[in-house]
Amino acid sequence: MAVSSVCALSLGTPYVPPHGLAAAVLDGDTTLAGIVVTELRVPRLVLALVAGACLGAAGLVLQEALRNPLAVPEMLGVSSGAALGVAAPLVLSLSLPAAVQPMLAIGGAALGGGLTLLAAGLGRSPSAVLLTGAAVAAALQAALLVLMVMADQLDLQLIYRYLLGSLSARTWDDVAGLWPWLLVAAPALVLCAPVLSVMRLGDQDAEALGVRAQRARLAALAIAVLLIAPVTAVCGPVAWVGFLAPHLARWLNPAAGAVRWLPWSAAWGAVVVVIADLPARLALAPVETPAGAWTALLGVPAGVALMRSGGRGRASRRRPAVASAAVREPLPGPRKAAVDAAVDTSRVGASDDAGADAPGLDDGCPPPSGATRTEDVR
Repeated sequence: MAVSSVCALSLGTPYVPPHGLAAAVLDGDTTLAGIVVTELRVPRLVLALVAGACLGAAGLVLQEALRNPLAVPEMLGVSSGAALGVAAPLVLSLSLPAAVQPMLAIGGAALGGGLTLLAAGLGRSPSAVLLTGAAVAAALQAALLVLMVMADQLDLQLIYRYLLGSLSARTWDDVAGLWPWLLVAAPALVLCAPVLSVMRLGDQDAEALGVRAQRARLAALAIAVLLIAPVTAVCGPVAWVGFLAPHLARWLNPAAGAVRWLPWSAAWGAVVVVIADLPARLALAPVETPAGAWTALLGVPAGVALMRSGGRGRASRRRPAVASAAVREPLPGPRKAAVDAAVDTSRVGASDDAGADAPGLDDGCPPPSGATRTEDVR
């Protein structure tokens, strides 16, 4: 995080060396480097860190609540609903203050997540929630396409850049608009973390321990909406950060639980967004590309690789137990046949000797009721 932050503040036009960043910040408005660093790069860096942390934490909440590593905001209708709530007033030429945009994003995200849970039976089955969420997200994206057809050329460019997730031209006002929502979401996130650890046991075990699984899943979705919607209102839907950050947290500490994964998932989400913003600014300079395109380009292959490595690690941990069980089982073969023949011969001899000495077995008298020669020998 430190290295990526220094690169974000130093690289670009003009280039500011790392040892000159402190002087540029202290100079403030007196030099060009000071203006660029304090008014453009620092708020963009802070916004990238906050947005990445929110998306990473929200991704872990959704994956743990639904017990599915593929549960991400993009597949549950949350991100698409928030984007629809922000893009609709722009296309319809409704003049609204900037302070209302987070409310519109929260309403759209709540609409998308609520439709997903209602269509899936209020979250009774985690797999049903995920499949239904993909369908709801596709429907909301179709509504966004209809709005894009209705928009003029200028609005179309703005909507297109916004839907890909961009940190371009963000100022301190955009950063200040996130803090009220974070003050509400952060305590709820801390209280939700222990419940997520119980939810991993399954709905029946969680209810046996006093946690109502259905209500807990609704609460987790509400917290994820509070984390995702304000960020989407400012930056747009930065894709697949909520998918990659939780897998990085689990990969580095697989034996931990949701309580310990949560801060690491937020930290890795911040790092992913800051690193993705560097090629977004510099790859095609002076033209800037959306950061969401880079997070999707880098996040999906990396997430798949982490899932494969995690599956191999679990398989290798289970392999010694299977091998030990196989050693304990007798192997078929000629040696086993010979041993069985010897054992049968000894048993026959023992039965003959026992039969010769046993009274009532050789003089024509029948054995006792319910008893056989084999049982008597035993």
